[in-house]
Amino acid sequence: MPQTDYFAQDPRSNLERMRAGDLYIADDPEIARRQQRAVRLAARYQAAYAEAARPLLAELLGSLGEDAHVRPPLYVDYGSNIAIGARTFVNYNLTALDVAAVTIGEDCQIGPNVQLLTPTHPLEPRPRRDKLEAARPITIGDNVWLGGGVIVLPGVTIGEDSVIGAGAVVTKDVPAGVVAVGSPARPVRDL
Repeated sequence: MPQTDYFAQDPRSNLERMRAGDLYIADDPEIARRQQRAVRLAARYQAAYAEAARPLLAELLGSLGEDAHVRPPLYVDYGSNIAIGARTFVNYNLTALDVAAVTIGEDCQIGPNVQLLTPTHPLEPRPRRDKLEAARPITIGDNVWLGGGVIVLPGVTIGEDSVIGAGAVVTKDVPAGVVAVGSPARPVRDL
């Protein structure tokens, strides 16, 4: 069965479609090159953590605020689409699939094993089989605490000063100044 040409009328590259948040195919040489770069830099960062970690982390990420601290291991798709604000602390095993922008505000606390997942895939079987995917950005406001094991799905914004309880799966935007828990995460009280 021949593969459908979804992009016959679209002159953009898969990378350009990815960055625009549109459907694209990840099996692309430029996308692969960027992912391989991120894997190499992340491995060097983990190996150099005790001595020379911050310059590698700053090279890997799109931006790294003053006095921000990220404990390895760190898993990213590109790294360059991640911004971490000043004085933010990220504990072990952050997975940030940054096909779209991942913005983490200032003074945040990110628990261990947190997943920030921007990629999406079509629900329809054929386009999914043909390896189409897209992505939607994730935004974490200032002074947010994500407990251990929190999963944040594509397109979610978490408002400043909110707390997301350990193990929560955040499927929709969370307003500022609330505690949200559960799967799917729901606000349970104001702060």
